[in-house]
Amino acid sequence: MTNKTLVSVGSNKLALTNLDKVLWPSDGITKGDLVQYFAEIAPYMLPYLADRPLVFTRFPDGILSKAFYQKEGPRPTPDWVRTHPVFHKDAGRTVHYILAGEPATLVWLANLACLEIHPWLSSVTSLDNPDFAAFDLDPAEGASFADVKVIARLVKQVLDSFGLQGFLKTTGATGLHVFVPVLPEWSYDEVQAAVEFVARMVVSAYPDKATVERRVASRTGKVYIDYLQNIKGKTLVSVFSPRPRPGAPVSFPVAWNNLDGTDPGRFTIKTALEIIRQAGDPFSGCLRLKQDLSPLLRAARGPAQVH
Repeated sequence: MTNKTLVSVGSNKLALTNLDKVLWPSDGITKGDLVQYFAEIAPYMLPYLADRPLVFTRFPDGILSKAFYQKEGPRPTPDWVRTHPVFHKDAGRTVHYILAGEPATLVWLANLACLEIHPWLSSVTSLDNPDFAAFDLDPAEGASFADVKVIARLVKQVLDSFGLQGFLKTTGATGLHVFVPVLPEWSYDEVQAAVEFVARMVVSAYPDKATVERRVASRTGKVYIDYLQNIKGKTLVSVFSPRPRPGAPVSFPVAWNNLDGTDPGRFTIKTALEIIRQAGDPFSGCLRLKQDLSPLLRAARGPAQVH
C-alpha cells in the first residue's frame, strides 16, 4: 500500500508518497529527506531555474536501481505547475517542459524522485539565445580534482583577459563547472564557438593536462574541457542539485578565492543548506550580470562574423 502524506507548500496542496523509501542506500537517505532538502534549499535554488525549461533524472527506486531521463512534464501534472511547450524539429514533436518558479514545484518533483534537475542555458523569453556560456571540466581516468582546479584557473585567466567574469561550482561529482553570464544576443553556435576558443587556448597553454579530445580513450590523465554542452536543449546539472552518488553530494557554488581548499565531498544534501546560510552564495552574481561576448567572438572568429 502506498503511504500518503498531505502537505501544504505555500498556497498549494500536495500528496506526498512513500517518504520512507531509501534513495541513497549506503547513507540511509530517504525520499522524505530529499523532499525536505528541496523545500529548504528552494529560496537559493529557484532563481537559477526560473523561466528555464527543465530536464530531470528520476530514480524511483533509489540510486542503485534503474533511472530514466525525462523532458516531458510528468503526468498528471498539477494545474498550478507551469509548463512551456517547445517544438523539437529533429524529433517532430512538442515537449511540454516543466518550469520551476515556486517551492511547491520542487517539492512535487522531489516526490517523483526527480533527483537531478538540469535547466537549459537559455530561458523561455529567448530560447535560441543562451544567457550562459558554460565550461564543463571533467577529469578523465588518471586526472585528479587538483588537476581540475588548475584547469579552472586557466579558464579564468583567459576569461579575465577578455574582461569576462566566470562563476564556479562543483558538479557534485568529480569536476567543476564555470558559468559565464552573457547577454542573450548570440546563438548557441556563437556561444559554443566562444567557449571552444577559450578551451583551445587553455589546451595550448597546458597540453599535458587539458584536452578537448572527444575520444574518451585519448583523454587519459587529462581534464576534458567540454564546450559541446553549449547546444540548444543540452543541459548541465543545476547548482544545488543532488547527484546519484554515495554521500548524496550536490553541485555547489565555490568562490574563486576558496577554490584551493575546496573538497567537493563536503557539499551534500545534509550540509549544503547550513554552509550556504553561513557563507552566502558566491554564484548568485551570475544572475545579475549580463556580459558582452563580442570581444571574445572577435578573437575567435574575426569581426566580420560578429554582429
